[in-house]
Amino acid sequence: MNTTIRQITAREVLDSRGRPTVEADVTLADGTLGRASVPSGASTGINEAVELRDGDKRRYQGRGVQKAVANVAKKIAPAVRGMDAREQAAIDRRMIELDGTPNKSRLGANAILAVSLAVCRAAAISQELPLHRWIAALSQARSHLGTPTLPLPMINILSGGLHARHNLDFQDFLIMPVAATTMKRALEMTSDVYHATGELLASKGYTTLGADEGGYGPPLTSNREALDILTRAIEKAGYKPRKEIVIAVDVASSHFYENGLYGLSSEKRVLHAGELADLLADWCARYPIVSLEDGCAEEDWDGWKVLTRKLGQEVELVGDDLFTTNVNRLQRGIREGVANSVLVKLNQIGTLTETLEAVRVARRAGYRTVISARSGETEDSFLADLAVGCNGGQIKIGSITRSSRLAKYNQLLRIEEELGKRARMWKFEQRERRS
Repeated sequence: MNTTIRQITAREVLDSRGRPTVEADVTLADGTLGRASVPSGASTGINEAVELRDGDKRRYQGRGVQKAVANVAKKIAPAVRGMDAREQAAIDRRMIELDGTPNKSRLGANAILAVSLAVCRAAAISQELPLHRWIAALSQARSHLGTPTLPLPMINILSGGLHARHNLDFQDFLIMPVAATTMKRALEMTSDVYHATGELLASKGYTTLGADEGGYGPPLTSNREALDILTRAIEKAGYKPRKEIVIAVDVASSHFYENGLYGLSSEKRVLHAGELADLLADWCARYPIVSLEDGCAEEDWDGWKVLTRKLGQEVELVGDDLFTTNVNRLQRGIREGVANSVLVKLNQIGTLTETLEAVRVARRAGYRTVISARSGETEDSFLADLAVGCNGGQIKIGSITRSSRLAKYNQLLRIEEELGKRARMWKFEQRERRS
């Protein structure tokens, strides 16, 4: 076993939306090859690390990534060649320093992350370790995150917002099979609800075509109708809402926030943060909603404080655009008592090391973590191993259709099989509701 990095190459490949992204190969001195490709988001926060695009309208409407690929070959490879792939933190630090910007805009977070993940995979293969076990070793070396568990999936069933051509204001309506004790059972339950939803939509004359993340994207009349249909689908599939299957909602409110107000076009009203918090609280009481993501806009810190005071003791409040997997923003949220959970996206921050640090900071503060894919995904299953390895608790991949999503779910099934009797699912503890 010789884990010295011998060669790094990269290429332009396509993601699940048919748009270019970066794939990197890292070859070690012992011949081991580690390969990784990176996702891309449609609903992106303004504080995310920069995804470097070419801007040449003659190719892929300007979305090509040849500049990022060239940066891997000409700048990153010479800088990290000869380093030990097991020294993940040192390699990531070298790339961050080489870039020299606060948001990885010089080399591109897509270039840096592809190499970061490929290095990790190469190190695991060379040591003959399952990827999740090597990630666990890296995590525990930095933060003692505990014995890895299988994450509870948050699975997209109905889509709106930027994921479905703005058919609804809110972006995702998801289910969480909280009664499942195995990943196998969680996916069985999800399949039941997914198909029951399709049947209900068809009976109402709605399309059952899929949106970006594989969920249904029908032109519903309101956010309330989506919640009604999803609750009915849970019951139609033979499960008890709130007890066996619960609902999570990605509000994605930054996309309908302007001048301090939230404009709900499908609801035909404009609300300030306090009114939006009241509306969400009412819906959480009426429906089996236990998790809200981005309930306020990414820079509406005062609104987040109102929402957290209103619902933080009884609902999981997840910061995505709010935190962007950035430790500095997360620490501000912790200091100000904002939200109680963080969505973790590798490409929001740009290296594996920084991602693991965000998980560590969140856990130390008592915040939950949700390991998340992006709307533009690849067939790379790295995310599944990350969720298990860092004991992420919950995972948000998308729906149970499309190979870019199923690659991760199927990898979780393989990990569960590998762990055998040691396998256990993360238990979602529902918060006590005030009367």
